[in-house]
Amino acid sequence: MKKLMIAIMLCLPMAGMAQNQWERPDIQEKKAVKTEKEVTTEDPKYLEGAVPLVNGEVCWTLDLSVPGKNAQQIYDIVLNYLADLVKQENQLEGSSVSLVNKSEHKIAASIKEWLVFKNQFLSLDRAKLFFNLIVECSDNHLKADLRRINYLYEEDRDGGGSHYRAEEWITDEYALNKKKTKFYKAQGKFRKKTIDRKDELFVAIKNVLQ
Repeated sequence: MKKLMIAIMLCLPMAGMAQNQWERPDIQEKKAVKTEKEVTTEDPKYLEGAVPLVNGEVCWTLDLSVPGKNAQQIYDIVLNYLADLVKQENQLEGSSVSLVNKSEHKIAASIKEWLVFKNQFLSLDRAKLFFNLIVECSDNHLKADLRRINYLYEEDRDGGGSHYRAEEWITDEYALNKKKTKFYKAQGKFRKKTIDRKDELFVAIKNVLQ
């Protein structure tokens, strides 16, 4: 009899819940919401077309209008600038203004310098950067080509490090993914820093001619 009474009492709460319209919740699984197509975070200035090929060679050209200055004046100013450039702290042995043509107002500089990717406490990542800068001066105008770009990376490693030609390392074909929206990690840092260095040099030339 006691067992029967206990069973009845245990059923009473459930009956009460039924009278109060308790029921199991109808919980539907949330479907994954499709997000918009992933947007690249890379700066477009470094992406497709940022590294031009001229006859199969990486070459950046500065075509600059210099009103009010003749060929000789432009030549003298740029020659002085380049002579100072090759003496700067980041320059390597052999960096020089290698050839000049005074009569045609042309200058050829062979630049050898450090290209620094990261410089933090106990962490220095850099490569040796080599390139030629060819300058042609005429009345009211300057043309400068930055070309023949090469790198030497991790020279202290066994085997003398890695040698890269720009054409096989920082071009769209080698440095960007198929969609041209992202860099490959190794090549990307070379591409970005080389573009930055090119911009820095071209801006400096513009400034000295103002």
